[in-house]
Amino acid sequence: MEPVPSPHDRHRHYRYYDYLMAAFVTVLLCSNLIGPAKVAEVDFSWLPLVGGALVFGAGNIFFPISYIFGDVLTEVYGYARTRKVIWAGFFAIIFASIMSAVIIQLPVAGSEPFNQSLQTSLEIVFGNTWRVVVASILAFWVGDFVNAYVLAKMKLWTRGKYLWTRTIGSTIFGQGIDSLIFYPIAFYGIWENQTLLQVILFNGLFKISIEVIMTPATYAVVGWLKRREGEDFYDTDTNFTPFSVSD
Repeated sequence: MEPVPSPHDRHRHYRYYDYLMAAFVTVLLCSNLIGPAKVAEVDFSWLPLVGGALVFGAGNIFFPISYIFGDVLTEVYGYARTRKVIWAGFFAIIFASIMSAVIIQLPVAGSEPFNQSLQTSLEIVFGNTWRVVVASILAFWVGDFVNAYVLAKMKLWTRGKYLWTRTIGSTIFGQGIDSLIFYPIAFYGIWENQTLLQVILFNGLFKISIEVIMTPATYAVVGWLKRREGEDFYDTDTNFTPFSVSD
């Protein structure tokens, strides 16, 4: 049986949609502001089959959670409502970047000696170069829209079955494109090419692994939300342009 289009009431209010949007934006901002330029290295030489060390971008440990939220939003509420959430995250990143730049550039009050050391710390933590800012915004925007589009289309192809194929499949495309855009734009010519490649490969595998590990939890949350919201949206007649915020 072909999926039946869900009734698309522009004025319908969902009990949990706003909370998911807030959670999505929170995870997105934290993962983009806290440690995106830090390269971490964990020694696994004590493991007989692994050996050596794993090198990865520290700021991306929690970033895959935003994709899980994106999967849940698209699966339950559809692409158009997820598009609103992506745009909310997009403007939140831009505002955070502008706010960081303004605060760093404001002159330090000489009457407070602690301010100078604070200024140095702020520059280290939040003083991302224009390359990192552009890379973060562009990678997020493209990656999340690809993730939502692939999941919505796969839901139609699978007729709503096999949720795990949609969550993992969309993550492979969305997270893969995200890493391929972010790291070369932000750090090519700054990091060694080998380090850059290691970070891209590890982050891609890491993000997909998180999605796989979290699949049972995703199933539980999606099922609970569909029951509580009375919604299981199929994007049969959706306009998939990213350049819109309408339902």
